Amino acid sequence: MTNKQNTPDKLKRRRLLQGVGAIGIASLAGCSGNSNDGSSPNSGGQQSSGGKLTLAQVKSPLEFDPIVLNDVPSTQVADRVFEGLYTYDSGINLVPKLAKGEPKVKNKGKTYVVELKEGSKFQNGDPVAPEDVKYSFEAPIKEETENAAELNMIDSISTSGDRTIQFDLKYPYAPFNNVLTWSVVPKKVREKDKKKFNKKKPVGSGPFKFDSWQEGKMAKISRWEDYWDEPKPNLAEVEYKPVEEPTTRLTSLQTGESDVIEEIPPKLWKQVKNMGDASIESTVGMGYFYLAFNCKNGPTADPKVREAIDYCFDMDQAVSNFVEPTGVRQYSPLPQQISKQWEFPLDKWKSIAHGKNIDKAKQMFDEADSVPDNWNANIIVPPDDKREQLGVTVANGIKEAGYNANVQRLDWGAFLDKYVSGDPNDYNMYTLGWSGGPDPDDFLYYFFTEESHGTTDGTFYNGVSDKVVEARKSPDHSERKKLYTEAITKLLEDRAHLPAYNLKNSYGMKDNVQGFEAHPVLSFALATSYTNASIGSQ
Repeated sequence: MTNKQNTPDKLKRRRLLQGVGAIGIASLAGCSGNSNDGSSPNSGGQQSSGGKLTLAQVKSPLEFDPIVLNDVPSTQVADRVFEGLYTYDSGINLVPKLAKGEPKVKNKGKTYVVELKEGSKFQNGDPVAPEDVKYSFEAPIKEETENAAELNMIDSISTSGDRTIQFDLKYPYAPFNNVLTWSVVPKKVREKDKKKFNKKKPVGSGPFKFDSWQEGKMAKISRWEDYWDEPKPNLAEVEYKPVEEPTTRLTSLQTGESDVIEEIPPKLWKQVKNMGDASIESTVGMGYFYLAFNCKNGPTADPKVREAIDYCFDMDQAVSNFVEPTGVRQYSPLPQQISKQWEFPLDKWKSIAHGKNIDKAKQMFDEADSVPDNWNANIIVPPDDKREQLGVTVANGIKEAGYNANVQRLDWGAFLDKYVSGDPNDYNMYTLGWSGGPDPDDFLYYFFTEESHGTTDGTFYNGVSDKVVEARKSPDHSERKKLYTEAITKLLEDRAHLPAYNLKNSYGMKDNVQGFEAHPVLSFALATSYTNASIGSQ
């Protein structure tokens, strides 16, 4: 993992999808957060007298201070305790939270002015002040946290009066609305004792207060009775319990030990649906899983070899075999919600992918001078069954085409060291996943620009870097759409990546749980303007 702290290509652990769902900062667009498994979405109920919901997570939270936390399980807890200037509706539309109305954009996209709502306050009773907002956005950079890259397009922040904050950017950054979802913390409380704030007593402005935490065992939050906004949570308490093994999570749902379990693997999907007293709540997340090529050195630096490999297997069939119904086929680096909202040419991009044609693969391999007769293609994968199965499928196709191939399943530390080396002795291909917000920049800048090489990207592909950087800095939506369309079309034709699939944020839940909704960005929703989770009878 890189040590570059204040660069936009800094590797972010929570964006590397390690099989625990998709989260990320995000903004604009339009997509409902309804269930994708054929069941009806949950609806919120009236204010309840209480009730405790137990949720089985895949892994244990580690910390809770949004200035420093950088993992999915921790975020799933912290997102209920802290709030940002903006948040999301049931899909991926940006809506005000601590902010009053939309930001005012000035100076050709380089200045954003936000006004705070009256009455917003932290859980210690202090009002949310502009100085708290300024501090929350500056602290990750000043403290050189792993989250610094999320905010380093900001040049300066100024405040005026009791409610106004102005953000001046280094350059027009079109997805800056994404950044304005950043969590706001009370400066005075955090500065008094940062370690205590992180793991013992985090204080936010959200509808739930932090209660307690034991790493590897549980984390508890409870309803804040004096929550400043509406709605007040129905649930009196939420307990998070880490249960890493999928069948054990399922058992905990069957026995009633858990009310909700997250991340249902394909092999267990039918079992949950057929339980009789449970259902599945799911929605496609903000993620992207793919097969990537070493475009820097070795045989796969030749685009003809990459195309030959595309003919060695059928990605549609692989996703059907190993991912569905817990995920969906994806034909570009962008989640389907983004592609549909931007009206990108999905049919054209879909047509670029090849089906299996071993004769064509053999022909292209034979015609490529870059492929030695004794080539042994090296595919590395992280410790995830779906990505390993994809790698094995590719290797088997290469063997059918007359060459050898091997798949190395590495632990995360070894994988993260190897996949960005550019050394063909380390890899010719790798499989990986990523999460981001609802803007194309979140899925293109970190893979297909020169700045990302060797940090978040191991392809070293340079075919569209200028277009992606230009689109990132343009405030004009039409220009950005044109640039992204051209860039994605080219990178698909050059096969720097072979897009594979996206996962659903999926949850098995007991029938006595109401109003719990999967969310494409925030994992799930508990107490929001559109739903309010409860348990038991109303």
